[in-house]
Amino acid sequence: MKLDRTDRVILAVLQRDAGLSNKELARRVRLAPSSCLQRVRRLKASGVLLGLHAEVDPAALGVGLQAIIAVRLTRHRESEVEAFRDQLRGHAEVIRSYYVSGGVDFFVHVAVRDVAHLRSLGVEAFTRHRIVAHVETSLIFDHERAPALPDLNP
Repeated sequence: MKLDRTDRVILAVLQRDAGLSNKELARRVRLAPSSCLQRVRRLKASGVLLGLHAEVDPAALGVGLQAIIAVRLTRHRESEVEAFRDQLRGHAEVIRSYYVSGGVDFFVHVAVRDVAHLRSLGVEAFTRHRIVAHVETSLIFDHERAPALPDLNP
């Protein structure tokens, strides 16, 4: 889908505040509310706008610790990699997973209650899986997220 300037402005505004009402979004991008709603629906239908999310304080949900787990696999058959990914999807503690190139195969971002929870998750979700060769865990002390993706199109 080809994005015009107005589409780009809508995406930029929504990335910074996905909770805006259509009326407020329309005001900020200088469109009639009906035109704005039509554009947002088109961005969703075309797969450009993948979803709207809320940033939540982890402590409010009982998350006391986050970590990045680096996983190296013994084999890379597509069916086995997909089975491993399916297993990750089955754990609510897995926030994100990245299938990457380099010295490891996956980086997995997890959110847990505490160190004991992290240890049991590590055993259950990672070290027991038959194609996992090595696991290395790094605790997250603090993190920042950019408010929006950069618009790199000319």
